[in-house]
Amino acid sequence: MEKSIYYFESPGEQNTDKLVEVVKQRKEELGIKNIVVASVSGKTALKLKEAMDDVNIVSITHHAGFKEKGKLEISEEGKSKLVEKGITFYTGSHALSGVGRGISNKFGGVTPVEIIAGTLRLFGQGIKVCVEVTIMAADAGLIPMDSEIIAIGGTAWGADAAVVLEPAHMNNFFDLKIKEIIAMPRS
Repeated sequence: MEKSIYYFESPGEQNTDKLVEVVKQRKEELGIKNIVVASVSGKTALKLKEAMDDVNIVSITHHAGFKEKGKLEISEEGKSKLVEKGITFYTGSHALSGVGRGISNKFGGVTPVEIIAGTLRLFGQGIKVCVEVTIMAADAGLIPMDSEIIAIGGTAWGADAAVVLEPAHMNNFFDLKIKEIIAMPRS
């Protein structure tokens, strides 16, 4: 099989619209029915829904306290828009940091989970995020475990990376299989 990967010159929000376009094409080619997307504000998830109404979209937001103690970053308006469009959204602890980051912050050093996250970042922040949000959606019971999905991540804002993968739960992390990289930044 021959398949191309779309490469962005640099990471960032400016790539979101093109990423949605290439994801839609690959979704149709493979008959994918589920997409998981990292979307803190919900804007990227809404762009996906606008482009593809025939797919289950799960939007994953940062956990409370990510930026400010006790606070969620997604607004009530953002949540309402997602619900109105039929997009499932989930807020939970990051699968590739969680308590491990708290241990490192308090005592120094690095945990095995942080090493996994660092290794995935060799392919870029967005690829790491794709894996992370997939695990979070799987553990929340929001995606099927018996079929390939598309996961979308980014570097800070917007979306710049997408993969086709077989999901896995956190307790079976190494059963997760990245089948294809659809798009990613070169730098």
